[in-house]
Amino acid sequence: MNQEQRDLNVVWLQVDALLKAECWAEAEVVLCQALASGTGPVALWRQLYMAFRQQGKFVAATQVMDMIVQTVPGDMGARFDLSEMLLLQGEFTRGWREYRFRYKLDHTRMFERHMQKPRWEGQPVKGKTLLIHDEQGYGDTFQFLRLVEQAQERSGAHIILEVNQEACNLARRVSGYNQLIVRGTLPPPFDFHCELMSLPAALGLQLSQLPGRMPYLFADPERVEKWRARLAGLPRPLVGLVWAGSPTHANDKRRSLTLADLAPLALEGITFLALQKGPAAEQAVAPPPGMSLLSLSGEIHDFDDTAAILTVADILVSVDSSPVHLAGALGRPAWVLLPFLNDWRWLIQRDDSPWYPGMRLFRQPVPGQWETVLQNVAAALKELKGKVDVADPFFVSMCEKH
Repeated sequence: MNQEQRDLNVVWLQVDALLKAECWAEAEVVLCQALASGTGPVALWRQLYMAFRQQGKFVAATQVMDMIVQTVPGDMGARFDLSEMLLLQGEFTRGWREYRFRYKLDHTRMFERHMQKPRWEGQPVKGKTLLIHDEQGYGDTFQFLRLVEQAQERSGAHIILEVNQEACNLARRVSGYNQLIVRGTLPPPFDFHCELMSLPAALGLQLSQLPGRMPYLFADPERVEKWRARLAGLPRPLVGLVWAGSPTHANDKRRSLTLADLAPLALEGITFLALQKGPAAEQAVAPPPGMSLLSLSGEIHDFDDTAAILTVADILVSVDSSPVHLAGALGRPAWVLLPFLNDWRWLIQRDDSPWYPGMRLFRQPVPGQWETVLQNVAAALKELKGKVDVADPFFVSMCEKH
């Protein structure tokens, strides 16, 4: 190892310590000095990408990752990171193309479905059978079921739709398939296949084409009537509440809250419905002082229950989680609490979502700063409460029915 290599190794170790300490700006300064010539080890450029991304400097981060991909085209991790940067900024054409590398990483390779039939790429295949199979989380399934009908129209194929057991009943009411099966069962013979989240690439989905036909998911009418009766008589507005996502999510520590953190939302005259599932649901036994909270987690048996509650409730307030996508797919209003570094599907610098009309995004202004977010949500809740207070009985009745 020559002196130059030793010096670069020292820089890498110094920056690694800064990144672990989340000193993003300091790491950027060190790296920009070391890479001032425009050349240097890919490992340092990766660190610079991380420093840019964590500060919300997405254009610079994209440029760095694009350079890495051009230098090392076989680096699947870099290609996936690039896809997220592109999609985050609404650059869908190349973003979807790079997103196909999501199952080529060491920690995701095991999840790829290995099919002996070719992947459908958007071409007409009239008279053939196309298997569309879901993947990843429940929220992903709810978000991309919207494209099944377009896939049927484009392909002209007989569509077999395969979804997870938990979303199966909701998927029955989606348009665009001929046969529905549960993931884990043996599918009938098919000629082509396509992952649910590969449909955007196959269909050439563009930002301008969103949201498409809305809503595309529908609650079970019998469940809706059951929950309408269950929640009758409670003071309105009825606000569904989810404060934590899945604890196994890679970004969960930044996107999730505790129920105690939501104390600023504890406003008089508002009934909160705890829809939280998982370990965090236990927090509902001790709501913040002044919060009128009805915990429904023990009564929610599946997503059909959640869909029915969202249909009856006035609004959902939630961190980035599957109920958010379910509410959006149902065409129900939702307010989403987003961390500074949000998932790519929420894009950047906007308080609405092209995926879901009526959805409102409340973003952290700086990393880890939820105070402003909660203050803004509290103000919006006061406004919502005011609208309910002045509404005439007919208006309230219509809200309850729809």
